[in-house]
Amino acid sequence: MSPSASDSVVVPAQRIVFDDPHANMQEAEVTRVRTLHGAWRWALVVATAATILLCINQQFSLRFFLGYTQLNTEYFYLLIALMLPFTFLIFPGTGTAPLNRIPWYDILLFVVTFACAILLMRSVRKAAEAGWEFGGAPTDVIVAGVIMWAALMEALRRTGGWSLLLSVLPFTVYPLFADAKWLGPFRGTQSTLEQATSYHVLSGESLLGIPIQAFADTVIGFLVFGTALMMTGAGKFFINIAFALCGTFRGGAAKVCIFASGLLGMMSGSIISNVLTAGTMTIPVMKKSGFRASYAAAIEACASTGAVLAPPVMGATAFVIAQFLNVSYADVALAAIIPAVLYYVGLFMQVDSYAARHGLKGIPRAELPKVWDTIKEGWYYIFVIALLIVMLLYFKRESHAPFYATALLLVLNQLFSKDTRWTLSTINKFLEVNGRTFVELVGILAGCGLLIGAFSMTGVVSSLANDLLRIAGDNALLLLVMCAFTSLVLGLGLTTTACYIFLAILVAPALEKLGLNRMAVHMFIFYWGMLSSITPPVAIASFAAAGIAGSPAMKTGWESMWVGSIIYFIPFFFVLNPALVLQGPSPYLEGLGLMGLAGFGTLFICGGIQGHQVFVGDLRGTGSLEWPLRVLLVIGGFVIATPGGGIMPLSQWQVTSLGLAILIPTVLIALVLIRRRTLAPNQLHAP
Repeated sequence: MSPSASDSVVVPAQRIVFDDPHANMQEAEVTRVRTLHGAWRWALVVATAATILLCINQQFSLRFFLGYTQLNTEYFYLLIALMLPFTFLIFPGTGTAPLNRIPWYDILLFVVTFACAILLMRSVRKAAEAGWEFGGAPTDVIVAGVIMWAALMEALRRTGGWSLLLSVLPFTVYPLFADAKWLGPFRGTQSTLEQATSYHVLSGESLLGIPIQAFADTVIGFLVFGTALMMTGAGKFFINIAFALCGTFRGGAAKVCIFASGLLGMMSGSIISNVLTAGTMTIPVMKKSGFRASYAAAIEACASTGAVLAPPVMGATAFVIAQFLNVSYADVALAAIIPAVLYYVGLFMQVDSYAARHGLKGIPRAELPKVWDTIKEGWYYIFVIALLIVMLLYFKRESHAPFYATALLLVLNQLFSKDTRWTLSTINKFLEVNGRTFVELVGILAGCGLLIGAFSMTGVVSSLANDLLRIAGDNALLLLVMCAFTSLVLGLGLTTTACYIFLAILVAPALEKLGLNRMAVHMFIFYWGMLSSITPPVAIASFAAAGIAGSPAMKTGWESMWVGSIIYFIPFFFVLNPALVLQGPSPYLEGLGLMGLAGFGTLFICGGIQGHQVFVGDLRGTGSLEWPLRVLLVIGGFVIATPGGGIMPLSQWQVTSLGLAILIPTVLIALVLIRRRTLAPNQLHAP
């Protein structure tokens, strides 16, 4: 063979192969946890199976207990008895506590907590009949209640850290000295230790209140569904479908990251788990495609954060919102659709502008999975998710939907998948993974429930709302800014759910008194509390992504704020006009119109932020006017995206006209300057 012939041999492109991102199941937000072995592991598996069966019995009214109708409060206490004691086995008490064995004091805490929960469970029926939650409970019930109160605070510390404990504990004991003069606007009705304990552990407003009710009614089912998706290989399917659909676009690796993280997030509802699963796949591919490490990590952090906002399966906070508002979870999921779309559209536009400015190409088609092959392998995931959505939105059966979807998924997986068929060991692993997630959530939700009980006991919420309104001078925009800042600060030290509960009690009533839509107010609080995940100095999602990318943590945090900047605007948009959360007289038509305007405005916001405007070009071509033009694009885009009317002094037409008045001359000047700079070199070289 001649040299020329050998040189012409074409080596076929190596197709990228992706492993299942959930092969190593680690769903806890806290990384220092014990893996249980032997009898303790089997105890967790059995307790988890009992928890799921109890939930199915309660939701489907199967009457497992013959001749006995279980009260909701008894059901809640059974779940607490089954899950809360394991907090002390799975989460070590100190940083130096052993991970390979369980100390005697953790076993003691396990036994005492279980015993107290069972005693209180056996007492709640009598308590409801005799009114013990307001006083008069027997001594043994009070003692068990005090021990449970202390155990809840320790469980809160272990699962949520010292910051969460120090935020919640003062409020739980606050009723004991609520009449003190130095409390000022927080002054309320004072209770004795006996009264406070009775109310905390026996009423339906505290330990057995909204957070635990949300967990017992809906969260369990959706967690089971998410874990089943992970353990049937859906993660690999979603990653492959994202690469197949988006990989060839400009900056394709980052667009894949956004798409894949959104899909994977609906399985776990956990920001950190999402980063650690999707990020291990997407960040190396982004770096290989030309994205710098900190930017790749920032994109993953923002995409994973947005996933807990995206229907049909959102994070645990969404279920708590539904309980607070006394609406179905489907209503909350519907309300989240347009904000989630705007968030991900904004991320896509940011990435596209960045890729265009830096000349980043897509991944060659030959290296990517084929769309049709991917769909043939995992078509039943699409079918199962479609069933979940239909049951949620059409049949309004949010407590039943995840169980039906899980059953269908497991049947189809056993029939059509050779690689991920379940065995007895898979079922044990499935129960163990669910158990660890249940334990962590119960530890946080039960402890945070005492917050609600404390403020309910003292009756201070109404007076506090009036004080906030007086401070803000009945100015809705000022109160919203105060709320956003408070949410962000609280979110730095609390989980998203704990932060939401705080503000739903303290701030939401004041916003509602101004006439703002309730759903929009609670979604506003939820969004701002979640922003701490990408906002320094904490930015836990950004730091987790930085660890994978090998980039500086704080630099990645600031980069995440820059990349995800659109999410800082969106909450204000839907409070200004609740049609964006599908509320109001004609929410669908108005909501779609406002979404179009917001999307159009976002196009210019992202162009200004990244320095490359779609249909205009690289703004470096405008010379010394680059930064003034970029600022004007952001301002004009923000004005266009802002809904008019309502609490805004300008109508929608006036707002849109003002935005266009800023954008049109800005775009024309940029076009002229870029065209002139492009033509000048060509004229110099013309003959």
